[in-house]
Amino acid sequence: MKNKAIILLICTVLTIPSAVQVSGNFYQENRIKDINYEYLSLFQPPETWNKTFGGISSDSGYFVQQTSEGGYIIVGTTNSPLGEVYLVKTDANGNKQWDNTYGPGAGYYVYQTTDSGYIITGETGIIGDVWLIKTDSGGIEQWNTTFGSSKSDVGYSVQQTSDGGYIIGGASAYVPPPGDWDAWLIKTDSSGIKQWDNKFGGTYSDYAYSVQQTTDGGYILAGATNPTNTNLDVFLIKTDSGGNSVWTKNFGGGNDDYGWSVEQTTDGGYIISGWTESFGSGNSDVYLIKTDSSGNSVWTKTFGGTNYDFSRSVRQTTDGGYIVAGTTDSLGAGLSDFYLIKTDSSGNKQWENTYGGGMNDYGWCAQETSDGGFIFTGETYSSGAGSADVWLIKIGGSIDFKLTLLIGKITNIAAVGSYTQFNAVNLICIQFNPFKFTKYNSGETILVSKQILGFMTQNLVFGFFNAAI
Repeated sequence: MKNKAIILLICTVLTIPSAVQVSGNFYQENRIKDINYEYLSLFQPPETWNKTFGGISSDSGYFVQQTSEGGYIIVGTTNSPLGEVYLVKTDANGNKQWDNTYGPGAGYYVYQTTDSGYIITGETGIIGDVWLIKTDSGGIEQWNTTFGSSKSDVGYSVQQTSDGGYIIGGASAYVPPPGDWDAWLIKTDSSGIKQWDNKFGGTYSDYAYSVQQTTDGGYILAGATNPTNTNLDVFLIKTDSGGNSVWTKNFGGGNDDYGWSVEQTTDGGYIISGWTESFGSGNSDVYLIKTDSSGNSVWTKTFGGTNYDFSRSVRQTTDGGYIVAGTTDSLGAGLSDFYLIKTDSSGNKQWENTYGGGMNDYGWCAQETSDGGFIFTGETYSSGAGSADVWLIKIGGSIDFKLTLLIGKITNIAAVGSYTQFNAVNLICIQFNPFKFTKYNSGETILVSKQILGFMTQNLVFGFFNAAI
């Protein structure tokens, strides 16, 4: 297992309000939390834990979501021993609480429903139909339904809608594989009964890999389109609440470009991630596109090296930036590695990291967690019990990332039990590995353990420390 995290100790003098001494040697700064968000987003959080799930054969995780009680739900595919949908529920520390299989088939997306159950989409086995599976909170199937024809059909994305029903984005083959496809949008009621569907596409292949209900009650789809039978472009389709197209936008160049994930952003626009063979420095690069509410490009960014790099997930983060997840063949020590990129709100890279071993490791989905960290899933051939296992990685969080900012010159150090109390003025110090930080009492009080290396009370000389806020 490798983690190429950069260990950082950053100290710089800032012009900010002085700290206030309260109750002896305690330190107080009223705006410490605001400063945390502004500065800590620039630095990559360390790995908190990682877990593998699966059997003796090949198992993959395609999507992860944090659940309402703080744990995680993962969907993917297991071939241990058969090709089936694989659903895994963990607690907040990644310990498996239960798992279940459904099949034969494959699961690509899971969403926790308002009744604390789960809705899954994917495809049935053999030729394949779009498959919709509803479970209770323990993963026990309540119902399932399929949509399709005698040809191949796939569901890639699902979300519960504001009326309690479900919206599915996928693709439907109108010529037997490997023939041509249409992007497919399906709306059901709360029992999985189809209310309407709509297909989008031209003469050649079109695929919808991601769908989300928008704030106006309509839907946004992202995928790939082949308008001229020469190369694929990223497409973005906005529909009304009945699935009728409002507008369509294409993005790309002279080679193949894919849009795999879309989310509406807080400004009403959209963020898309995928990969591009038209732009960037490698054979393919991670492709990040920001649009306005009408689908017009605001900016585009590429990330990666000289080989193949892909993204299959993007989410806006609480600081207004984005977390982008995928796979890199350019970076890392293995053949392929998990690839995680954090950007600011303008798409500028703040940090990136790879995770993996000496074999192939494929990253699929990452999301920000309620503690300010990130959860990341995919499949690993480098770790676990089988030829490939579902891999779940937790990165950062409040225990070691959010509240790690110290401000000021260290003065008036005094030992109090197992802690050292101090005052500080006009200095910011940020330090990650090897020590972790935890929240203690209120955010206005800083306690530092006795293990202080290189701190001096008069001059601005700094070292490593354990801290709790």
